[in-house]
Amino acid sequence: MKYRKLGKNGPEISVIGFGSWAIGGAGWASAWGNQNDGLSAESVRAALDNGINFYDTAAVYGLGHSEEVIGKALKGDRDKVVLATKCGLVWDANHAISKNGTYDSILREAEASLRRLGTDYIDLYQMHWPDTDANAPAEETMRAMEKLVQDGKVRYVGVSNYNVPLLEASLSVRHVDSLQPPYSILRPAVEKEILPFCHEHGIGVVAYSPLTSGLLSGNYTYETTFPEGDWRSRNAAHTGEGLRKNVDRVEKLKGIADRYRITLPQLAVAYDLAHPALTSAIVGVRKPSHILGVLPAVDVALDESTLAEIRRIAAE
Repeated sequence: MKYRKLGKNGPEISVIGFGSWAIGGAGWASAWGNQNDGLSAESVRAALDNGINFYDTAAVYGLGHSEEVIGKALKGDRDKVVLATKCGLVWDANHAISKNGTYDSILREAEASLRRLGTDYIDLYQMHWPDTDANAPAEETMRAMEKLVQDGKVRYVGVSNYNVPLLEASLSVRHVDSLQPPYSILRPAVEKEILPFCHEHGIGVVAYSPLTSGLLSGNYTYETTFPEGDWRSRNAAHTGEGLRKNVDRVEKLKGIADRYRITLPQLAVAYDLAHPALTSAIVGVRKPSHILGVLPAVDVALDESTLAEIRRIAAE
């Protein structure tokens, strides 16, 4: 495994991170159906055994269940890992989700996450989505994060899904240690403005969905469908003409992977890691093979001509 420093002030983390969205099981942000907790624990152990020290979860994954699973699986190895979770999405008794970036809510959420994770500190605490409903400006959220740092409950502060203006507002309160944006060959929008901004300001970047929610697994065809209730069944990139175009792109990308004698998922992760702003690529995991299968990507060096070829295919 290889490691990179998270921004200018953060810890050294593995360039492949363990994504725990799916292991939350049924519930919001886990449209993959029920998950076996024993298999989830095996996946965590496989990652640990192969040098992965960065584990990313969120309060809302499985409505708290993902945090509980990760906390139990890492018990006894807490000092060996960088544990990240997220706040800002809360749910009521009916499991209705809403955004809340207010000062008091962030502090309450942190206490609940600490209990579920079974730890007395969170290495990286991230605002999951900006509170665009104007419940709280980015500055208020950052003040709450700074309070948690001063109280010793959080070590580093990050945000997820923020644009440059929101990053600038956050930086007016305190340094932002990391950004977690969606980033992949098929979703490269952050390359234009966001990644250069983070690189310039010493903000680490941990990209999520490097496989574009399965599109870059190489397993989809024109006939692929998703069950009702799976968000991909309603997503333009995974259905209809969007799916057909992406399958065509993937077939061309497979030719590049073959030249490097790697798999398509390994190519996808290597592409993300080739950007100078990237610290780590978070790979979603349901079983050990999901994480073990992409490990060779850390040793893949894509030259500039290949990166340009990949971008041309994606832009078609």
